[in-house]
This record gives sequence, structure tokens and C-alpha cells, in this order.
Amino acid sequence: MPAARYDSVFRPGLFEGRRIWVTGGGSGIGRCVAHELASLGAKVIISGRSEDKLQRVAAEIAEDGGQCEHLAFDIRDEEAVKTQVGIVAKAGPIAGLVNNAGGQFPAPMLAISKRGFDAVVANNLTGGFLMMREVFLQSMQQHGGAIVNMTADFRNGMPGMAHSGAARAGMANLTQTAAYEWAHAQVRVNAVAPGWVASSGMDTYGGAVKAMIPKLKNHVPLRRLATEAEVASTIVFLLSPGASFITGITVQIDGGASLGSAIYPNIDHAGSVPYNGFHRAVTPEVLK
Repeated sequence: MPAARYDSVFRPGLFEGRRIWVTGGGSGIGRCVAHELASLGAKVIISGRSEDKLQRVAAEIAEDGGQCEHLAFDIRDEEAVKTQVGIVAKAGPIAGLVNNAGGQFPAPMLAISKRGFDAVVANNLTGGFLMMREVFLQSMQQHGGAIVNMTADFRNGMPGMAHSGAARAGMANLTQTAAYEWAHAQVRVNAVAPGWVASSGMDTYGGAVKAMIPKLKNHVPLRRLATEAEVASTIVFLLSPGASFITGITVQIDGGASLGSAIYPNIDHAGSVPYNGFHRAVTPEVLK
């Protein structure tokens, strides 16, 4: 049985009454973020393409005493984005947007088709841009707010996922531009770049990638993978008043995996203690 509620490091009621939208809220990191925000008093809106997944997360949050509504649509569909943001904005200001939705598939660059490249860029960059633009135009331009975008650990390229690396790098740059252009409206825009996270998304991979996942921790100086809650808490901070003078940055959440080099190997240890405030977290099958 899970614990009664989310064990957040933030004070109770931090987002009381504020409406915060989490895209890709039906699973993984998005689900965790939605739970933490709801536990802190936010009125959470989650969206994604799977009605069933969204319903399950909304039901979990309601069971835990939080408030959550859900919307099923595709962020790559410009007209759908305009319509859904309009519906949400009519009900009141959107105080925060967590641009979490995305996805990719592993492939060497020479094997990626134009169709596959375009699909991943649309998932991880274009769709996020559409959400940012419409939330700004239809709500935050008048009321202010905070946006947190999702990127990835692309600082040394993303071999095996060139399409995702290109899109995520684009999102980091888009974050900087939006932060500059929208500051006058009291809108802050930041991003997070998670490394390897023990999340349900790991179970979507097969073959060589699946075999590699249990070995990933050996390439992390902290010698473990991140928990979903460790990513969520960073996102929650960036949405909070405590980050009111922070805008235009990308926070790396990778346990130091992007640092150093193979010629200076890091030391093996078992001393890093994970934070897992998410009472409904489930270990991916591939890591069991």
C-alpha cells in the first residue's frame, strides 16, 4: 500500500488555488509532477493523448485529496492546442505550465527517416512551442506566470537519438528567447534537463537499449539513476516564488553524468541517497 500522500520538501499550500498545467501528465515524470503540485494545493490540469492514462492519474490525485482535471489531445495539432488552451483560460488564469510531453525512439542517425525526424521534433519542440505560445497569448500575457520546459542531457550530443538531441537543444534555446521576450509580462521561462531517470518510460525500450539500461548507473558519478521525484522537485521549485528571479536557464539533473571524461574515470561507491517523495512511484520492470 502506498503512503497516504506525497512527501514533498515544499511547504503545504505553496500553490493553493493556483492553476498549473502539466502536459504528458498521464505517466512518468509528468504524473509525478502533477501529484506533487496537487499535494501542494494546486488545481492541476493534465493533458496527453491517452484518455485512459489521464483518467487513472486524475483518479489517483482525487483519491489523495487533490484537484485535477484532464484533457486528451495532441500538442502537435495547432488548432487543438488553441482550442484547449482557450477552454482552460476561460475558467481562470493559468499560473504555470510544465511542458513535459514528448517522446523519441532509439536509432543511429544514418537510419532516421525524414518522417521519423519530423515526428520527434514535433513531439519535443514544436508541440511545446505551440503550448507556450497559446498559454502566453490567452492567459499569461495578462496575468503573468511561470513555464518550465523539458529538455534532456544533450550537452555532449545524443548518439543514438540525434533527432531528440536536436529537438531538445532547440527547446533549451527557445526557453532563453521566451524568457527574454516575455519578461515584461512577468512571465518566467526555464527548463530542466534530466539525465537517466528510473521512470516508466524505460520499459518502452527493447533490444540493445533495454540491455543497456541496468548498466547506466555505472556512468553516473553519483552511481545511481534519478528518481522521478528528484526531477519533479526541481520543476516545482522553478514554478515557485522562491525562483522569482530565475529565468532563461536550463537546470541539469543528471547526477554529474555529463561531466568528466573516460580518461579520468570516476570512483565507484554506494553513498548517494535518493530522494523519493512520490508515494505512488513504481520501479521500472527493466530495473528490477
